[in-house]
Order: sequence, then structure tokens, then C-alpha cells
Amino acid sequence: MARFRAYVSDSEEEDDVSMEAPQPPPPATKPAEVHEQVADASMDEDEVLLVTRRDDTESSGTSELSEEEDQEEESEEESKEESSDEDEGSEVDERGRPSANGRAPPRSLRGPTGDPTIIPWAREIGVDPQKMHVMQTSLFRMPEEERALKALNQPQSSRKRLLLTSNLSRKHSRDSEGEGLRADSRQRASFAHNIEPEPYRPSRKYARVDSSASVFVGREGAYIDAGLSLGRSFRVGWGPGGTLVHLGELCGPKNSPKSSANASTVKLTTVPLISGLAADASAHASRLLSHHLSNTVIEEDADGVPFANPSPKLTFASFVSQFPSTDKSFEPTLFRLGHALFDPIDFRLDDIPDVQYRHRIAAIRRKTELSKWLRTAVSSALDADLREGLDLKWDQTVFTLLSGYQIERASEAAADGGNVKLASLIAQCPGDADFRADLQSQLEIWRQERIDAHISQDIRKVYALLAGVADTLHGSGGSGIEACADVDLGKGLDWKRAFGLQLWYGLPMDAPIAEVFDAYDALWKEGLSSVAPPAPWYAERAETTESSWKLPSKAEHPDALYSLIKLFSDPACNLSTILSSFSFSPSPADYRLPWHLYILLSRCLRIRDLADRDASVRHADEEEEDGGVEGHSPSADLLANSYAAQLEQLGMIQEAVFVLLHIEGPAGRAKVIRELLIRSASRLDDWVTRGLVGSLKIPMAWINEAKAIYALRSGNVFEAYELYLSAGLYDAAHDLAVLELAPEAVIREDLLLLRELFEVFDGRPVSGWNERGKVFLDYAHALTRLPQLRDRLVETDGTLSADEAAELEQFSRSVPKLISILPNVLPDRTNVCHRAAAAEMTFQLMRHLDQIRPLAIAQAQIRTPYFANATRVRNIHSTMYERFIRTIEVS
Repeated sequence: MARFRAYVSDSEEEDDVSMEAPQPPPPATKPAEVHEQVADASMDEDEVLLVTRRDDTESSGTSELSEEEDQEEESEEESKEESSDEDEGSEVDERGRPSANGRAPPRSLRGPTGDPTIIPWAREIGVDPQKMHVMQTSLFRMPEEERALKALNQPQSSRKRLLLTSNLSRKHSRDSEGEGLRADSRQRASFAHNIEPEPYRPSRKYARVDSSASVFVGREGAYIDAGLSLGRSFRVGWGPGGTLVHLGELCGPKNSPKSSANASTVKLTTVPLISGLAADASAHASRLLSHHLSNTVIEEDADGVPFANPSPKLTFASFVSQFPSTDKSFEPTLFRLGHALFDPIDFRLDDIPDVQYRHRIAAIRRKTELSKWLRTAVSSALDADLREGLDLKWDQTVFTLLSGYQIERASEAAADGGNVKLASLIAQCPGDADFRADLQSQLEIWRQERIDAHISQDIRKVYALLAGVADTLHGSGGSGIEACADVDLGKGLDWKRAFGLQLWYGLPMDAPIAEVFDAYDALWKEGLSSVAPPAPWYAERAETTESSWKLPSKAEHPDALYSLIKLFSDPACNLSTILSSFSFSPSPADYRLPWHLYILLSRCLRIRDLADRDASVRHADEEEEDGGVEGHSPSADLLANSYAAQLEQLGMIQEAVFVLLHIEGPAGRAKVIRELLIRSASRLDDWVTRGLVGSLKIPMAWINEAKAIYALRSGNVFEAYELYLSAGLYDAAHDLAVLELAPEAVIREDLLLLRELFEVFDGRPVSGWNERGKVFLDYAHALTRLPQLRDRLVETDGTLSADEAAELEQFSRSVPKLISILPNVLPDRTNVCHRAAAAEMTFQLMRHLDQIRPLAIAQAQIRTPYFANATRVRNIHSTMYERFIRTIEVS
């Protein structure tokens, strides 16, 4: 028989890997020979394994040879095996029995397991074919059994080696993670080819589960495992209103705490999530959210969860109308810029058929709106500079006015200074290309003839602006009295006026806003001039801005106004890059304005979206049909959660719930709103409840659930039970009734209260109803009916109707079952109330049943820890008495 043997290990635990070549079916054995085989099949296992051992001995050394030598030796071994099989076949007699030398017949001579000649032959001799088949399979080994025995009996080598069928990757692995014996099925084609590393798949030992599904729920007091029971106590956690619960002192990752953490002292720290005074923050948030709510439709989604869908009518212009026109602070300035850049404006271009002309005119009109906004935005800083420099010369005043695009006032200042020709030039600003070219030629003549050294620096800056030079005006150089250095026109100006120099003077009037933005962006990023970076508004007034946080550098988080202009100029810019909290406020946790900008730009105007939105492509027809959110963005949900946390810290619960209604996923939306209500349950008075249910369409069940948890935390168990029922949370109410309310009712023998507690659950989907709550109903029913049946027996001299007899028989079976499961209904042995209630129920059931059926309890053989010693003795006495009576009756 040809055999192809693979490399095997010398370990006892490794199986022999071999493949046998298929053999032709053996010739049919005569019935007499098969009969003799069955009769003599009880030979020893050692005789059957002689051929196997010899084959293993001959092939044990081949595992050390090369592949070519293996093939040659295996071919020789095959010929030897065939010749040895022929020799062994000559020593087997005609019945297939082993000869005197003790060798077993080869496998080819044995009848196979399913030989079809056995069944006809068995019928001829009168033997059951099924029995013959069983005898065959039990006496002759199957091929799998033969290989197993062969592996057990093969000789062991003195040198132990562990070989697997595939390469192993053991380097730097840990058996605890399951990496130690990880097989690598990839093979190297040659030494010139490298094996690509497998992708990293971290082994996951733990999975997060809900607290209700945890095996440790309800066992927080098991202090035998302190790491498990106190694990939540030693970690940092967040409480209501931004309260941080921690041990020790708060410090940054690069700072060291001043004192060591005391495990017995838990500290509560309120982390400020807002900047400025709480009253001002509440007023600002209330103003914007009230306007937002008035333009938002709140309705239930497909899952029945309320959802806030802002109206397309909610624009920047609608928010601008909430501020007085004289308010030039950062917040109204931000919304005015959004109105100039993104709000739909009717330019009345429908009568122009050429699309290119329409786009060009619209771009110029949009640039005009931006110029108007910028002129208003820098007016406060310009007036402040003029007030500080009352003794400035006329040329300095003219340049300051030109930096804010105050053309008329600058012309008047030049005329008042006695320079009428310059005033006439300023009046022509910005001028056409020829006007600018003439002034540039004049500046070049002054530079070449070194006349600029005798002109004041501010006059040179004014001429440079009129000539269209907005970055650096080159001087003629020189030394001594003719020295004239270069002049940076943006030096000393804030970033908005430096940007205005490029918008008003540096580029032509028809240049797009994107070119203007790129020109300013290149100046401050490359550092070629003294142009100020786009610092946030609070960084420009750092001496008057108070913050509890460490503020970053000016260029790290650019001003939100700069970010909005970038969003308009750069089509590749998304909302994720511009909605940094430091761009709007000195607090890193202040997300009030970023959230409003996200709602306007993404949900209302559909201008741009966050980077992690999985469906960023929007279609106009889909927007008209469905105003919902396309795809899902985790950043949008995080933004809403952050803003809601600020409102919660300010005590604005209704506003916080309104913000959370904008979370996109229904499951996450319901979860965070219910958690907020639970944390703020103490503030849910009638006025807040009416607002939540009426305006925000919050289900009353969520509010009742929050109030129930708060009542339970306050010790009002019955109130919590009623609130859980009102919320439709029957499992929670059932647990309270079983573990808290029912034991007290049992001890007070208040059967009416027991019925009222548990009749509401009958027929409802309550988990564990038959094993827990129904037990108390059955107990109340038994204690009500058993005395009545006893009185009925007394009145009728022991005769009952058929229905009453059946009912009594039912009690004799059900009451012992109730007594036996009471320890599982009230399992807490450390609770005195539970122990007393279980003992009382056991005693009352036994007392009433013993008065009618004295032997029912004894016959049931109940094992319960609540039996008193007297009860056990009485049960033993009753059992022995019953056996005695039966013995007498039998005799």
C-alpha cells in the first residue's frame, strides 16, 4: 500500500499526518471465510498492530531527510511493503486467520465495514444482518482508530521538537492575548520575496455592556473584591451641572499635584464651561435659542422620538435682527458677516441671460457687502485710535482714516491740513487702473531720485495706498540724511484692517474675495511683513479679558471672523476646521456660537458640512422633498452635547433639552435627553414640565422616569413605584414592589395593599412575574380563602361541594410550592425586612393549611431555612404518624 508521509513531530500530543493512496475494492470473501473471520475475530490487539509497528519503525527516520531523498526512499518503501504484503499473505490460511508466526492479515484481506456480501450470507445462515454489521464494526478497527493506535504506539525520540503544519509568529507575543500560537499560513516564494506583515488586529479581552446587563449589578457591597466593588469610586466622573467628582488635586498632564490623593476623601469640583458672568451667558443663550425655537419644527421621527428640524427661514439675517443696530460687539458682528457672505440675496439678475455675467455681477455685489461689513467692523478700533492720538499730525490722521476706508473723512482731514492736491487724489479713491499706474510712476520717480527720503512716512503710506500698494513700500535706501527705509503699510494695524488694505486698495475692484483672502493669508503666514495674524477678539484685548483657562497663542486658533471668510473663499474648507471653541471664546468648553453656526451653515443654508459626515453630497431635489439630515456626523452630536452641558450648568434645562433634540441618531437622542432629565430631576417643577411636554414634545413617560429615580434616591419608594407605573416601566415598578413594598405589607398583614401593589402587573409583560410578583398575589389569595374553607368545613361537618373540594386540593399542592420558592423571591439574607417577611409568609401559610390538611406540608418534604425547630419536629411527627396509620391499615 502506497503511503505519503508528511513531517511529523516527536511530541506525544501531535497526530500522525499521512495520506493513503486509494486501493481497489478487495475481492469478495467467501461466506465460509467470512464466518471464520467473525468467529476468530477476538485476537489480541498486539497481533493486529504488528504490521503497523513495523511500518512506523521503517519510516521513523525519513522525517530527517530532504524532499528528494524522501521521494526515493518512499518509492523503495512502497515496493518493500508490497513484497512484504505478498509474503505475509502466504502465511495467512484460507480462512484469513493469522498463521503460527503471529502476524495479522493485511488490511486488503479484511472485509470492509460495509461489505455487501455479508448481508446475503447472514441471511443464509439465519443470523440477523443488523447484528452481523454491529459485530463487524466492533471487532474490526476502522481506519481512524488504526491511525490513533499507531500514533500512541510509535517510538518516542529522545529529542523533543514542536512542529506545526504552518509557520508560527511567536516573536514579542503574549499567550494571555492568544498570540503565542497564532499560525501564519503565508509562505515565502523565495528569498527574493518578502512577506508582507499582517494587519494589526488587537485582541479584545473585554467588551462594554450596559449596567443592567452586568453580572455585578446589585452586588456593589461585595467588598471581598475591592477592585470590583470600588472601581467606580476611584475613577473620575461627571455629575450634574458640570460637577467633576475626583480624588486628589486636578492637574494637567505636564504638572505634578501638590498633594497626594487621599482615597478616603472625594472632592467635587465645578468646572467652568462658560466665559464671563453666568447671568450674561444665560441672557445671550436665551436670546439666540428663543429665536431658534420660533423657527424650528419639533415632531416625532420614524422611531417615535421627538426631533428638532430647523426651518430654512432661519438665516443669519434673522439672527442679526435680534441685536440693536448700534451693537458692535463680537457676536452681532459674526452674524452680520455671515449675512454678507452666505445669506441668499436677491440681486435682481433674472433679466440677464448670460450666466457668466450673472455670476460676475453677483460676485462683485457679494464683495460690496463684505466691504460694507468690514468698514463697520473696524470702525470701533479706528475711532479708538483717533481718540488716543488727538495730537496726531494731519498725515497720520489721514492714513488712520484710510485704513478704515473712511474716504470722505480722510479727504477732509487732508484739506484741513493744507494739502488740497492730496485731498483731491483721496477723493478719487480707489480709482481705475490708469489712476493707480500714474501714482505708481510718481512713487518710482521719488525713489529713483531719492526724494522719498525728504517725505514723511505717513504721506508715503497714503500715496502707496492710492497707488494700490498694500503690503510693503520700498524706499530708496541710502544713508545719513537721505536714508529712506522700506515701509510696511500693515504694521501696527489689527488683522481686520490689514485684510481691508488688500480688499480696498491692494487688488482691483473686480478681484474675487478668494484672491483678496489669499493675498492677506500669504502675508501673515510667510512672515514677509509685519502684518498681524488673525487673532481672536479676546486676544486683541488680553489686558481686559479675564479667563480661567490658559489661552493659546494668537495664531493657533484664528478669529472666527477670519474662519468664516476662509470658508467662503476656500471650497475645500469644511466646518470641522473652523468651529474651534477658542476662535469664539476664551473658554475651550464654550460651544454656544459654534453650534449655532453649524445649524445655520449645515442644516438651514446647506453651505458646508462637517468632515465626518458619511453622506456629504446633497441634492437640491432631495432637500425640497425632505429637510432631514443626510447621513450621520458624530461631531455634530458632540457639538450639541457640549452646548447642552453648558446650558445644564446654567440651570437652563428646557434650553438644554431643545439643543439635544438636534442630535441626529434617534437612539442617542433619546438616551442623552433621558439622562439629562434624570440628572436634573430636582428642577422638574410644573412650569418646566409643561414647557418640556408642550413646546418640546418630550414624552411624559421620560419625565416620570426621571422623577421616579429622584424619588427613589430621596427615599420615597412608594412615590417612585407610582411614577414608574405612570412611565410604563413595569419591570422597575415590579422590582420595587417585590423588594421594598411587599415585605413591609406582609409584616403588617395588609393583604389589601398586597393586592393593590401586584394586580396592576397581571397580564402585562413583566419579567419574572410568575416567580416573583405572582407569589405575593397567591399568598394573599391563600390567606383569604383558606380561613373561609375551614369555616365552611366546620359549618357542613366536613363536607364540601365539588368546587370547594377541588379548590382545597389545589391549595394543598400550591401552598407547599409557595413555601419552597420564598427563599428565591426574597434572596437577600442580610436584609432584616426580607427575612422577617419570608418567615411570616411561611408561618402563615403553614398555619392555615395545617388546620385543614395537616399532612400536606409533611408530604411535600419542603426544604426551607425559614422553618422553625418546632415546625420541623411537627413535620417529622406527622410523617411518622401517617406511616404508622398506613401500616395498621395494611395489616
